[in-house]
Amino acid sequence: MNSPTETYLQNCESVLKTVRSQAAEIERAAGIFAESILAGRMVHLFGSGHSRIMVEEMWPRYGSFPGFNPIVELSLTFHNNVVGANGQRQAMFIENVPGLAARILRNFDLSEQDSALVISSSGTNIVPVEMAEEFQNRGVKNVVALVSRAHSEASSAKRDDGKRLTDFAEIVLDTGAPVGDASVEIDGVEGKVSPLSTVGGTAIINALKAEIAKRLADAGKPPTVLSAANQVGAKRAAEMFEAAYDEHARRLAKLFDF
Repeated sequence: MNSPTETYLQNCESVLKTVRSQAAEIERAAGIFAESILAGRMVHLFGSGHSRIMVEEMWPRYGSFPGFNPIVELSLTFHNNVVGANGQRQAMFIENVPGLAARILRNFDLSEQDSALVISSSGTNIVPVEMAEEFQNRGVKNVVALVSRAHSEASSAKRDDGKRLTDFAEIVLDTGAPVGDASVEIDGVEGKVSPLSTVGGTAIINALKAEIAKRLADAGKPPTVLSAANQVGAKRAAEMFEAAYDEHARRLAKLFDF
């Protein structure tokens, strides 16, 4: 009889096998994203609920680099209060309000050179689905979806027309998480515990990051990476930090050039 820890880690290994099986799709998505960055534009990132974790895993953090526009709406992602004002009930309600995605993207001057990564474990909540649709409507044709395929296929579509995030994506990547996401059964506990979508999702994000960095370097435009002082030295780390944030600001400014 495996311990809960062993069971969960075995489940993680299964998820990583699913991620590994998608190497070709990850490389294809990385090529699209690298083209946007090389063109001086940005890869737009969006995730509501806990999918925000994958957005912030891409940028900004150590080991990441400019070229990404993390769109994180606090009304959809601020979980700390749980109940009361700004609580989780409201966030989960707002996540299915039609029209919000269009209002969010109204803030940005998008280009056909941009690309986007929209993350939703179920791929059925209205805001992320409409976000992908709105990107395409505004000329961003290269939209990549990151979903938990098994969970998505077992979930009911929220839109009246039955469309899901995967209906508005050129490439679909799968976290490998199971139906319901949680993966460990405990005797005496109703429902499973210990989700897997974040494990598979962050693995895909960082695989994409590595593939994109290689393509930028191969094109003669290596990215400025946020690096730790114990890797590159304190002085150089500080220089790279400022340079990366300055580049992000320059790229972001183009999105407000209406």
